[in-house]
Amino acid sequence: MKNSEVQIGATYLVKVADNLVPVKLVREHPSGGWEGTSAKTGKTIRIKSAQRLRKRLADASWSTSTPEENRRRHADQSKAIRESGDGNACLTEPAAQDATDAFQRDTDERGTTGAKREAKPMSLLDAAAHLLSLGTGDPMRCKDIVDLAVARGLWTPRDGKTPANTLYAAISREIKTKGDASRFAKAERGKFTLKG
Repeated sequence: MKNSEVQIGATYLVKVADNLVPVKLVREHPSGGWEGTSAKTGKTIRIKSAQRLRKRLADASWSTSTPEENRRRHADQSKAIRESGDGNACLTEPAAQDATDAFQRDTDERGTTGAKREAKPMSLLDAAAHLLSLGTGDPMRCKDIVDLAVARGLWTPRDGKTPANTLYAAISREIKTKGDASRFAKAERGKFTLKG
């Protein structure tokens, strides 16, 4: 939503601490943004930017209801959304709520609501530990570990030009910082093995 679209006296869904709360805008704040009254609790809330305003609500029933009635309405709608399993649905006026009306995130925010996360790719350090555990127990050079991890599809190289040097530094750092709890042990110059 843009600053020019915001109207004093209107009720909007506002993102407050990761929750959507109906707030009636009362006046502009001297430091920028707006001050509003939460229809849910009756408390004064400062809204610093229009990006926190999600949707304008029909003002009639929110503004004429007491904070207690608004709290009850908010709780009922939240319960209905949880029971429907639609985490993207937003809290709107009962008369204005449409079954197909779903809350959409702004494009400038990271992540999406309700989306399944992809599996995080394996780090080169974890791939090295995995490959050393599968081997014969012989020490391996970092370059050989990197080549084997790429060949088996455990790790995908990115922009770095010397992944073997990066792996060497990471293994050395783990040995130094974790000490006896480290997964790796230095067998001979430039070669590592797993502990135990």
